[in-house]
Parts: sequence; C-alpha cells; structure tokens
Amino acid sequence: MLINKELIIVGAGPAGLAAAIEATKRGLKDILVLEREPVAGGILNQCIHDGFGLIKFNEALTGPEYAKRYIDEAIKSGIEIITNVMVQDISSEKVVTTISPDGIRSYKAKAVILAMGCRERTRGAICIPGTRPAGVFTAGVAQNLVNIRNVMVGKNIVILGSGDIGLIMARRLTLEGAKVLAVVEKLPYSSGLQRNITQCLEDFDIPLLLSHTVTNIEGKERVSGVTISKVDEKGNIIRGTSKKFICDTLILSVGLIPENELSINAGVVIDETTSGAKVDENLQTSIPGIFACGNVLQVHDLVDYVSAEGELAAKSAVTYVHEQNVTGYTENKISVKAGSGIRYVLPHSISADKDITFSMRVVRPGKNKTVIFRAGDKVIRKRNYIAVNPAEMIRIDLKSTELTNISELEVCINED
Repeated sequence: MLINKELIIVGAGPAGLAAAIEATKRGLKDILVLEREPVAGGILNQCIHDGFGLIKFNEALTGPEYAKRYIDEAIKSGIEIITNVMVQDISSEKVVTTISPDGIRSYKAKAVILAMGCRERTRGAICIPGTRPAGVFTAGVAQNLVNIRNVMVGKNIVILGSGDIGLIMARRLTLEGAKVLAVVEKLPYSSGLQRNITQCLEDFDIPLLLSHTVTNIEGKERVSGVTISKVDEKGNIIRGTSKKFICDTLILSVGLIPENELSINAGVVIDETTSGAKVDENLQTSIPGIFACGNVLQVHDLVDYVSAEGELAAKSAVTYVHEQNVTGYTENKISVKAGSGIRYVLPHSISADKDITFSMRVVRPGKNKTVIFRAGDKVIRKRNYIAVNPAEMIRIDLKSTELTNISELEVCINED
C-alpha cells in the first residue's frame, strides 16, 4: 500500500531540515523527512568546533548548536521526521521505498528533495600500497570516534590529505594529547580553507608537506609506520625522496563524494565532475519533481550555503506541488558550461525569468583573477578577485535582465 505525501525529503542534515522548515513556511503541511541516523542533524552532530552560522545567524556556533536551531524549529513547526529508516529506492515516479525496524514501507510523493549529503573516499579508492593493519581511519570516522564515542584513535598520527575535516582533526587530536607528525598533501596547494590551515596547523606547529603522498603502509595488527614521497607536477612519485614516519595511525582526508546511488537508480542525470545531479536554477534534476540540494549536489565548504540551497529547493518543490507542470532541467533552458579555469559551475541550465545565484570552483589557485560570464562574444558580467582557491566556493548573483536574449552561457576565468 502506498502512503501519499506532498513532499518527501531524504536526509535530516542541514539541507534537509532547512528545506522542511522553508516548505512549511510556504504553506505545505504534508511533509515527511527520512533520516537513516538515530537523530536528526546530520554530520553537524560530530562537528564540535565552532565557525558555523557566521552568515546565517551572524554568530559562531558549533555544529551541534547550528543543527539544534533547525531541529528545534522543525519540532515547533510539527514537521514529521522519521529516524533510523533507510531509503532503499526512489523511482522516477517519485515512489520512495524505505526499510526500518517497523518494516518496509512505500510512499508516493508529489515532490522529492534529495538531501543525502556525502561520504568520504577511503583507502581503497586511492589505492595506497602496503599491509592492511588496524589504525587507518577516514577523518570523519576519527572525528566520530573522538567527539561522539569518546574513543582516542592513536598517539602518533600522520594525516594524508589537507581537506578541512583532516585539518580540523589535526588540531582536535593535538588538543587530546596526540602527536600529529605531519599533514601530507599530494597537490602543490592545500585543499582546505586558509583559516583552517592557520588555526589548525600553523598555530600548533604541525608541518604541512605539499606535493607529497603516502607510498606505503607498514604494520601487522596495527600500523607501525608509513612512507611518504615527493611527487612531481603530474602526481608521479619522485625516486629517492622517500621518508619513513614511525606512527600508529594514518588518517585519510582525501575527498568527499555525494551520496547519489538513490539518485542514479531514479534515473537522475549526474554531473561527472561534481558527482552530483545536474540541476536547473530551481535545483530541479532531470526528473520533474525531484530536487537536489546541499552536499549531495555539490560539496560545500560552508554549512550556511547548504542551508540556503535547502531553502531554494523547498521553494521550488512547493511551486511544483502546486503547479505540477514544471519541466526538468534539460527542457527549454539556457545551457551553462564551465570554461577555462573553472572546474564546474551550477546550475547547469537556466531560464532567464529570475535572478540566479551561480556557484563554482576554480581549477587551481591564483591571484588577481577575474571570473567572466559570457554568451558567445558578449561579456555579461565580470568580477575581480584578489585570490581564488579550489577549496573555496565562489558564488555570484546575476540579474534576470542580464540573461535575456542568450542561448548559452559560459563561465571562465582569465588565465595569465
């Protein structure tokens, strides 16, 4: 038996909660939020450091504090949130199948918002050679063990990858008494925010070894050491540069992947660069009535923008529920593509009937760069930046009046 719902939101992290609250504010009452964890809040529950909410609330909150504000408002609004439930399938007809301790249930939604977040790349994904001992953790798992379960992961630690979670864990583990020997980064620049490099590494004299990678893991029952080596500009190992670190723990902070298995099964078209859905300016996917937001769409560096995407997805979903005639992103739209120097840009297609916020990341760091929007030979907008970095998302607003009478939009960056 199908249980009918106006809107189903998959995921009760910051994107899903923001979407549910915004949909309620816009008059939608029959909303269901599905969450596989025992409690709502998503990854924020284990992020006990501050720095969240600077844009949204104009103050620095910890992750749990930020999440609690949304959880409290959702409860106050009477939003139905089911936890400890796993979504097994979403069909292109917006039938959502779940499994939980209460059994298997199927829901038929008028609209679905995908807000499943992302997961970490593991050792297997990056193929580090060596033995298979205990003591190898992803940064998120280490964060969960230390902050939620009160379990220390090691004493002498090497961190591979300079993503933000890895940088934050370098500081956290140091404060807990561990010795972080080094943060090793394969790229010639850090993949984390500059503020985290300063506050988490430089303030604690933790070395950051750029253009290096782990080339071997040693140990039988437990990690006993790792070997690191320099790499050239193509990522190839440079012979004769190996150095061994005696340690008992290796933490991996080597990237995040949007959790889009459900999206793919539903037939949603995926962007190969972001591993998230292709969407229009309404955050609607290739399937009408299915929307995507937050880290399942693109990996963010600020949770405030995750919440903003959730609100936009909710606004669009409510419109779809009421009108039921909104086309998918591929139909009757202006295509948007990433040009020189831009790794990706969202949305992938647009209409010229509303103001739009574009988000993007550059390919490489640079100083005194200009982001350029152009339609053919016509320059729509330029914005100058003192510095750009792949770790920091760029967001630029364009007015609807700037987007009239064009058939294709390209975003590029000046390359000196």
